[in-house]
Amino acid sequence: MAWQKSTGYNQRSRVETQMGRWKTVIGPKLKARNLDNRKTEAKIGVRVLNRMTELGHPEFSRVA
Repeated sequence: MAWQKSTGYNQRSRVETQMGRWKTVIGPKLKARNLDNRKTEAKIGVRVLNRMTELGHPEFSRVA
């Protein structure tokens, strides 16, 4: 739809979906106390979510 493209709604929807996944899988907040450990915790969370997304993508092959 035109209004979705003009307002950037699709991008916003995708970001909200990713944040929902993050909160479901990782939790609503970081548990580490200092900044370095928080960075590490966030990196691990991102890798986990990226791996889950990768595993969920189907592989397509053309059938002759």
